[in-house]
Amino acid sequence: MPEDRDETKRGEEKSMSPSRRDFLRLGAVAGAGVPLAGLIGESAVKALDLPQLTDKAVRIEEATIAGLQAAMTRGGLSSQDLVNMYLERISSIDESGPTLNSILEVNPDARRIARQLDQERKQGHVRGPLHGIPITLKGNVDTGDRMETTAGSLALVGAPAHQDATVAARLRAAGAVILAKTNLSEWANFRGFGSVSGWSGEGGQTRNPYLLDRDPSGSSSGSAASTSANLAAVGIGTETDGSIISPANVNGVAAIKPTVGLTSRAGVIPISHTQDTVGPHGRTVADAATTLGAMVGVDPRDPQTAASAGKFFTDYTQFLDANALHGARIGVLRAGGFTGYDTRVDALFEQALKDMEHAGATLVDPADIPTMDALNSDQAEIIVLIYDFKRDLNAYLATRTGVPVHNMADVIQFDKDHAAQEMWYFGQEFFELAQQEIFSQQDYTDAIERGHRLAGPEGIDAALKNNNVLALVAPSGNPAWPIDYVNGDHFTGSSTYPSAVTGYPIVNVPMGFVFDLLPVGISFLGTAYSEPTLIKLAYAYEQATHHRRTPKFIPTFPLPVGQGPFKGSELSAADRLERSMDRLKISSGLRSLIRNI
Repeated sequence: MPEDRDETKRGEEKSMSPSRRDFLRLGAVAGAGVPLAGLIGESAVKALDLPQLTDKAVRIEEATIAGLQAAMTRGGLSSQDLVNMYLERISSIDESGPTLNSILEVNPDARRIARQLDQERKQGHVRGPLHGIPITLKGNVDTGDRMETTAGSLALVGAPAHQDATVAARLRAAGAVILAKTNLSEWANFRGFGSVSGWSGEGGQTRNPYLLDRDPSGSSSGSAASTSANLAAVGIGTETDGSIISPANVNGVAAIKPTVGLTSRAGVIPISHTQDTVGPHGRTVADAATTLGAMVGVDPRDPQTAASAGKFFTDYTQFLDANALHGARIGVLRAGGFTGYDTRVDALFEQALKDMEHAGATLVDPADIPTMDALNSDQAEIIVLIYDFKRDLNAYLATRTGVPVHNMADVIQFDKDHAAQEMWYFGQEFFELAQQEIFSQQDYTDAIERGHRLAGPEGIDAALKNNNVLALVAPSGNPAWPIDYVNGDHFTGSSTYPSAVTGYPIVNVPMGFVFDLLPVGISFLGTAYSEPTLIKLAYAYEQATHHRRTPKFIPTFPLPVGQGPFKGSELSAADRLERSMDRLKISSGLRSLIRNI
């Protein structure tokens, strides 16, 4: 275990030995030639020979917040113990062994904070369900401590932020121990075309804990991967379009992408105040719901949170109902790209629908969004994001000192000056488009109105009302693809686009496994501030199916031997053809570039 370095100064730490960040900058990426041992079940898939973990560090695998809190209440387990166990797992799994590389920086003050919280508990003061619980924050969330906030870019390496982001401050106030900052797709995956999810100039490549050569998806890749690998109890991610839900989908965890304005974005490195939101990754819906309750509330630093007054709850666990599917009317999304992009995912989705019916749900199938064709052919989202990006990023950078850049123009120049470290794999086209201000104020105003109307009142809201359903369901996305620095990401499908454009919530739950190896999820979508309903339904589905599995850090996809021909899915050939034709209707223009940011 690492020694307690709570009182060690940042500069002294770095002078004693090369930091992990320096190690990555030198290009010494670990993970090649990893030994293989053992079998996963009856398959011929071999898992990594992991470094030996202590019994305690093994026992916290899949531990829930409620379980950990109960153990601390009974005695025999402390927050210090938890911090030490999770740090051991980070050392053995993230920094060595599988080298998951999901953590940017460990909080040097974590043990000290845990001791203080343990002392509070001894004195009879427990702040709430997160008291003493170690969590991680995505590397674009400010903390006014000794950790840096960089969005994965070397351009922001230097001095820490001056104060906590509001969500970080609220989580601390609730008793959470901020254990580490997680790696991410640099600048939340909105830097350049052809990006590679999970890669940043500062942190290198995050890997998928189920198959290590597979993409963890972006941009909250480190949050989802570290949570799935049991490196902390929960992780906090951010989403503009897909970056909470898509990493949850391919890393096998539950997630809540909240209504825009339900959680504050103050102190979070932005893309667009119109669409940005902050939400939790958890191994269970209950853990994600518990964490969300500590994050919400009106914040003067973020004017858009004013609309959440009277609409948020500080305890979302009250909506956990294992019987919630019984009697619930749920709409099934199909047309417009929600299904038909992967026959294996379609097969799992069909089984999920059967499981919901078995649990008592009434399905309206299909209950399609009437405006999907118009949305898929529209460029409203890209106009809004590019217009907001420069203005919102410049406003954020004005709050930072001690870093090399002060505005977007500085970042563009920094990347050019450090192209070997920052732009070896892909460029910065989104930065350049935003800097040039290619869209007018009128373009922006029209796009805001048109996008919100098509995605919201005439889109999701219309589908809910027209079909008299509580929520809509769809596959969350395609299974993880191989990490590809030549061609970039391989997104083929996603559930997030309409909800992103109109700022509505989504909850993801694991739905099953493709090839019994790669997790995929199901999304529950609703209208603004419908988190209670979505949490209720998602929890009931989770409790009826229990698809979550602990990842085994398998090095690469096995070549099947003697397994017979590919059987596709349970869908008929006619159905597969129809859905393939539907898929061809989707725009292949700029819209296709906005994936998981």
